[in-house]
Amino acid sequence: MVAFKVTDGERGGWTVLQVSGEMDLVTSPELRQRVHGAVAEGRHRIVLDLSEVVFCDSSGVGVLIATRRLLRSCQGRLRLILPAQGIADNAHAHHVNRVLGALGVRRLFDVYADLATAADEAAVPLTAPTHV
Repeated sequence: MVAFKVTDGERGGWTVLQVSGEMDLVTSPELRQRVHGAVAEGRHRIVLDLSEVVFCDSSGVGVLIATRRLLRSCQGRLRLILPAQGIADNAHAHHVNRVLGALGVRRLFDVYADLATAADEAAVPLTAPTHV
């Protein structure tokens, strides 16, 4: 079993929550709580760095969708970090992209390859893959 961990940080006016391990029914509530805590503190620009997530089930996807909804309700912004296939031998990050694509929700998110671009206001999000 891979340990689940969420680490807080800041970058360029964005709150960065770096997530590692498995996002599943057991661990997803912790991420939801961390996001709600950040929003309650007035932090409405959040980057979720999912580059170290090795597994994501439907409950993890549910937290991502709920986070998007929460931030939109308070005029906030959400960006995800999901390295593209083949970047830095990060095959597990590609898994999350595939899960989001398979469920038809990948297009809902602004996705970036790394923290530098996610925190850059001028950066353009990656386009969603056309196949799963």
